[in-house]
Amino acid sequence: MSSAPPVGENPDKAQKVQEMFDSIAGRYDLLNRILSMGVDRGWRTQATKEVLANNPKDVLDVATGTGDFALTIKKLSPNSRVTGSDFAVNMLEIARTKAAAQGLQIPFEQGDALNLPYTDESFDAISCSFGFRNFADFRKGLQEFKRVLRPGGRCVILEFPPPPDNLLGQVYNLYFRHVLPFIGGVVSGKPEAYKYLPESVIAFPKPESLRDLMLEVGFETRFTVLSAGLAAIHVGVKK
Repeated sequence: MSSAPPVGENPDKAQKVQEMFDSIAGRYDLLNRILSMGVDRGWRTQATKEVLANNPKDVLDVATGTGDFALTIKKLSPNSRVTGSDFAVNMLEIARTKAAAQGLQIPFEQGDALNLPYTDESFDAISCSFGFRNFADFRKGLQEFKRVLRPGGRCVILEFPPPPDNLLGQVYNLYFRHVLPFIGGVVSGKPEAYKYLPESVIAFPKPESLRDLMLEVGFETRFTVLSAGLAAIHVGVKK
């Protein structure tokens, strides 16, 4: 991959995003811990509680990457059938290795989030942790979530909104635009991937805009802002 993928909604985005994540798969987990300074763990814990709120039998983790969120869900709810889906083959291989090492039975399957390879009303809950902003079409992604959810099912999206308009947001913006790409590029050897990350966050809809889109698609929805606006959890319920 010679250049970063386009950000925001873009029909030419999917292949470049897939290539990018396959190229950094081996260092992805290490960089997440270093670059987030561990703050993301608390966010994921809160999002997991939302996913499991109604004791779902079947859970789909979309854009599962190396599988951390799906593995956490399975550990906390061993009786739930958890499936991980992603289109980056190298990421999925790491997820399968993790599941085997932890003795957890989770199928990690290749699939396009905009054309999920599952029948209608297959799942009670869908999670998407820091992957939704990589979709080429946000509306189509939400429509697919709704299609494969059973009535009353929940979709939970944990994502980075654009940095808030306050002092913390200014500091975070500086970190995201300059420090993160430098560290990520040095450790991974793929500076274009960590140039894409902050740009994709800045181009992502604000929480209110994503809420409005979820309402338009037909979800009952609410969102919770975390860490003074650095992250947000969106919960949608299929009517």
